[in-house]
Amino acid sequence: QVQLVESGGGLVQPGGSLRLSCAASGRIFRINGMGWYRQAPGKQRELVAAITRSGSTVAADSVKGRFTISRDNDKNTVYLQMNGLKPEDTAVYYCNAEIVPWGEAWGAYWGQGTQVTVSS
Repeated sequence: QVQLVESGGGLVQPGGSLRLSCAASGRIFRINGMGWYRQAPGKQRELVAAITRSGSTVAADSVKGRFTISRDNDKNTVYLQMNGLKPEDTAVYYCNAEIVPWGEAWGAYWGQGTQVTVSS
């Protein structure tokens, strides 16, 4: 069974930094795209940043220049380095990955979410 486990969320003051990690485990043949989404209270889930297997990235305009997405294909892990955090970055952050399990068709998998709170 494939699963994604996130870590690294927490409470941080404005201007601070956090690094989120998301590790995929299970019977994995291949992981294609990986990404981070977030959902603030009362708002829809939105894409924060995404990365292809070869390392090409995209990011939401609201986080460009502050957040950096990266991945380690050997560890089946994606990271989100968040610098210059603002109160409006407060949300539950979710990891997403396009995974091909052994002997199965590919599917989109989600982590359980990790809370990021930016407040003084």
